[in-house]
Amino acid sequence: MSALLDSLAATFCGSDTRRDVLDAALRDGLPGPRSEAWKYTSLRQLERRSFAAAPLAPPALDVALLDDIPAPRLVFVNGRLHDGLSDTHGLPAGVQLEPLSAALAADEAGARVPARRYERSDEIFARLNAALADEGVVLRVDEGVQVDVPLQLVFASVATGSDLAWHHRSLIELRAGASLGIVEHHLQAGDAAHLDNSVVHVHLAREAVLKHARVQAGSTRQTSFLRTDAVLARDAQYHRVDLELGAALSRHELNVRLEGDNAQLTANGVLLGTGRRHVDTRLGIEHIARDTGCELLWRGIAANRSRVVFHGGIHIREGADGTDANLSNKNLLLSADAEIDTQPTLVIDAEEVKAAHGATVGQLDANALFYLRSRGLPREQAQALLSAAFCHEPLKILPDALREQLGRRLDRALSEAGVA
Repeated sequence: MSALLDSLAATFCGSDTRRDVLDAALRDGLPGPRSEAWKYTSLRQLERRSFAAAPLAPPALDVALLDDIPAPRLVFVNGRLHDGLSDTHGLPAGVQLEPLSAALAADEAGARVPARRYERSDEIFARLNAALADEGVVLRVDEGVQVDVPLQLVFASVATGSDLAWHHRSLIELRAGASLGIVEHHLQAGDAAHLDNSVVHVHLAREAVLKHARVQAGSTRQTSFLRTDAVLARDAQYHRVDLELGAALSRHELNVRLEGDNAQLTANGVLLGTGRRHVDTRLGIEHIARDTGCELLWRGIAANRSRVVFHGGIHIREGADGTDANLSNKNLLLSADAEIDTQPTLVIDAEEVKAAHGATVGQLDANALFYLRSRGLPREQAQALLSAAFCHEPLKILPDALREQLGRRLDRALSEAGVA
């Protein structure tokens, strides 16, 4: 067994059932290059590393990092809830919000927290999460409740004397006709080299609407694994934007099942590869019911010696007539030493559908670059303007205030990376 799995197994403290889950994952081990799901993302360096369990008490955090993150908010530092920095005032009646640790401690926890098991060997980090998760967010919104102010979820990483690992498992459940906005902030304080392994379950009932934005800006030494599994009922809407701006190795798997007629998904994102960063995103969208739709707009940039990996999978199942599915993945390759791997896939088993998917990898438009330079802009400034415009396109689905906030965060990341 690898040093990574040995160290994670040593942190186990749970039931016999969860021990069985862990033992099964350890027997299968880490996926190698022959695994189709991992062929572009090597775990060889990670498997030689060891991580300690995150202490129960969170470390101090510079409150200046939270200056532009208003309440209501939950703040986690190195995987642990920070009560002093959290503030959930302002949430209306009909919203139940608690940390997973509190839900697990309740007598009825088994009925309130997802207990899904993962069987495939390539789902290694979801399986480890099922065995080891002891914190996260449990959020439920009652039928018909409209939440006007977005909930802010802050996950901060603080450098310590040792490399830590934490495993979050979260549930977001909106009942019929409910609506909510969520903004996730994954921040850093210092050059931490921790491991964040998280799984999020999203359940949207009939006519529920969830608007979900996420900014992953971990340190250049951090490792981040996230899996999101979402299920949409009839007329439900899920609008999501992901900004992958940080971490040495980040991987996000977004799996969405449109199980109800007329369920709608919009999922956009930006993948920023700089330095030696490895950014991996995998979409698995299943259209199961009639008249469902998805719009997927993703932009990637690879500079320096980074690698950007994107897999966009859409499956329109038999009987899902009336589906309208669209995927666009465009990428800029800004260095001869960088690499971009993109795999758009489309499987159609239904008859009456509209579907389109495409991916491109190229450089900045030479004509646009020439035009800006002919107006007196230096080459670096012209390239920066075009790169920023390219990356901002996926943000257009956000409300104005949030689009401006995340746009500033994106511009700062592009500037720090020397791209803009």
